[in-house]
Amino acid sequence: MGVVNTTPDSFSDGGKFLDPALAIDRGLEMLEQGADIVDVGGESTRPGARPVDADEEKRRVLPVVSALAAGGAAVSIDTSKPEVAAAALDEGAVIVNDVTALADPEMAAVVAGSGAGIVLMHMLGTPRTMQRDPQYGDVVAEVAEYLAGRAQVALDAGINGECICIDPGIGFGKTLQHNLMLLRSVPVFAAGPYPVLVGASRKSFLEHLLGPIPVEERDPASAAADVLAIAGGAAIVRVHNVVEGLRTARVADAIVRAAGGD
Repeated sequence: MGVVNTTPDSFSDGGKFLDPALAIDRGLEMLEQGADIVDVGGESTRPGARPVDADEEKRRVLPVVSALAAGGAAVSIDTSKPEVAAAALDEGAVIVNDVTALADPEMAAVVAGSGAGIVLMHMLGTPRTMQRDPQYGDVVAEVAEYLAGRAQVALDAGINGECICIDPGIGFGKTLQHNLMLLRSVPVFAAGPYPVLVGASRKSFLEHLLGPIPVEERDPASAAADVLAIAGGAAIVRVHNVVEGLRTARVADAIVRAAGGD
């Protein structure tokens, strides 16, 4: 899953693709580089990010979603707003990536009515508050329980179980140790009935481990996290650098399959 942010303030590429034409070109480039999914977002969810109203979010993402879908991309719309999701699905998106995991009940109805895929992510609090001293008793057990509960909400709303994907939410209301424990415990999530998405790409926990690193130089460290996630059973890795991400995924997947005799 390649990431295209049509925002001025996302932590990795904020401002680079605010112009829809540039965002479209970037998405098509990712498609050519081998991305299976292009994830388009119009509201930053980095720690402390300010909310964006639905009209502005739609203005940012809809031309991009439409053009990428017309260009053959499987487009995911990264939004927590039902009205944005519905509009993006009408423009050709096939997945809703909801960092609030259907916190708005209307989102479940939108997804169920469309037959789209849904990514349910764990987040502690909101982007504005999530990194204010996050606390867990057992982070793996609590995140797993939460995602199981949100998946049941999706099923109860009429979303097909085969359309559900879960994401433990690396960096969303977690300390460095929480992130490491979740990445180490991907097999716990993968043992369940839903495919697992891991989004570790370029996130700040890498800098906490390695010291100050420009965002664009975090790809090798991101690859290390992705390799272990894939070894643990992750089905999708969300990346900013598709070329490096795909190479990493192919090698890790080949090793896992060889080890299993597939």
